[in-house]
This record gives sequence, C-alpha cells and structure tokens, in this order.
Amino acid sequence: MRVLAADDSPTSRLVLARELKRLGHDYVLAADGAQALAALQEAHVDVVISNWLMPGIEGPELCRRLREDDGPYTYFIMLTSLDEPRYVMEGMRAGADDYLVKPFSPDELEARLIGVQRVVALHRRLSAQQAELERRGARLLESSRRDHLTGLLNRRCQDEALDELLARYARYGGSFSVALFDVDRFKHYNDSLGHVAGDEVLRTIADALSAQCREVDRAYRYGGEELLLALPETGLDDAVAAAERIRAHVERLALPHGDGRVTVSAGVATVEPGDQERSDRLLERADRALYEAKRAGRNRVASASRPVAAA
Repeated sequence: MRVLAADDSPTSRLVLARELKRLGHDYVLAADGAQALAALQEAHVDVVISNWLMPGIEGPELCRRLREDDGPYTYFIMLTSLDEPRYVMEGMRAGADDYLVKPFSPDELEARLIGVQRVVALHRRLSAQQAELERRGARLLESSRRDHLTGLLNRRCQDEALDELLARYARYGGSFSVALFDVDRFKHYNDSLGHVAGDEVLRTIADALSAQCREVDRAYRYGGEELLLALPETGLDDAVAAAERIRAHVERLALPHGDGRVTVSAGVATVEPGDQERSDRLLERADRALYEAKRAGRNRVASASRPVAAA
C-alpha cells in the first residue's frame, strides 16, 4: 500500500518510516498538516496515519478536508496520545477510520495495517465493479440510440436531436438542412433477392452515407429503407450538393439490382434564418421533396420550398 505518515515529531516520523519499510509499504512523510494536504493533492494514497496535534492543520481538520474529496476512498488512522473517549469520538466524527494511541508497538501498527489492506482491497474491488457497471451502462445507452441493422442513430435519437437543433437555430439563427434518402425500388429488391440481401444493401448504403458525412453531420435510420442526414450550418444549395454527392457515390458502388444497379433518391429541406419550424414539418417538407424526386424518375435529388410563415 501507499501510506502517508504525518507527524511534527522527527522521532515519530523516523519510527513510522522504519516500520512501514519493514512491512513492505511505500510511504510519504509529512512534517505537518499543510505538507500532508499538499501530498494528498499531488497523488492518491491508500492510508493516512496522522498525528492529532500538529502546527497549522491538525489531524481532525486534515481528515475533514480529505473527506471533502470525492476521489477514491482513503483510510485514515488518527495517531495521538490523547486517548480519552471524547478525543476518540471527536476524531471518528471528523472522518477517521481508526485510532492508534502513542506509544504504539510494532505489532499494533501491523495489525492496523492488515485491517487496512482488507478494506483497501474491498474498495478497489467495488471501484472496479462500479467502473464496469458504468462501462456497461454507457454501452447499453449507446445501443439504445443505434439502429441494430445499419448501426446508424435510430429514430428516437433523431427526433430528440432535431428538436434540440431547431430550438438552437430558432434562438441563434443560421441555416440547417436535412436530406431524406430512400432506396429506389427496394421492395422489388427484397422480393426478388430476399430480405437477407436487402439488409446487406441497407447496411452498405448506411456505411456509404456515414463515410460521406462531415464530422458535424449526423445520419439516422428514418425507417424501413429511408435514411436521414442532418446537416448543421448548411444552406439549401450546399445541402443539395451534399445529397447529390451521396447519391452519385451510391450509384458508383454499382450494387446489382435486376438489369441495373441500386440507386437512391433524396429530398432536401432547409431552415433558414428567421424561419420558425417544427421538426415534424421540416421532415414533411423533406418527404414531399423525396416524393418529387421519385416521381421525376428516381436516382435524383429534389429540394423543398421554404415553410409558409405563420399567420
């Protein structure tokens, strides 16, 4: 273990250092409470053995300050010749875990530290378990935000993000766009080649969409064979250009589909400075633009008009 021994008596520090070395512990010595507090701020120790009466910061105050730290738990042994019950209680109320009365024998110190080792080992196990639970919780949270087939963010995550983005742009201004993509003739693809092949196509297109995104963009599985791309700080012309780049990229993948290849169509809608738009209306405009792209022959990008101002 790593032990901090704080005592204003050079003789007491020498005795503590000798015994801690004999017992095989790493140790740091402090001549008063201020030195001990500085040492605690520099690095974590497993246990503090602190004299009660020291210049400046005394043992109980050092313990109280240590307990204000929310880092890993540090065991605290109060070392003093004040062995009256009221002093014992005062030290324990300050946050001490144990009490060692001067003069102490080597066996007494060793016995205390054996108990400390068990407590430290328990805290380490609990800390490791807590860290693992937090990692599992983070993985579970991330999993709940992802579409299991494509790996894109899911519809629930999309709705929350769009509401937040629209609120931000309504307050601070700027342009914000979405591009809604749909795999052309996907039902026919599924019917002719099977759902396994259809799933693979969706994953491939989702990967292509993610690869073409900027770092600030976010891609979502909107539903079925529809994928949504959110484009912050992007006006209509740039959003259409981004959607066209993705459309062309998918076409270049040359995924076979009957006598041709798999393609996508896209509908783009934008919120410009001063627009007051809800996420559902923004998505409706993108969906209408997507419908126009498909009606015009598919494998193309269409854009929606600006929202009608509220009366």
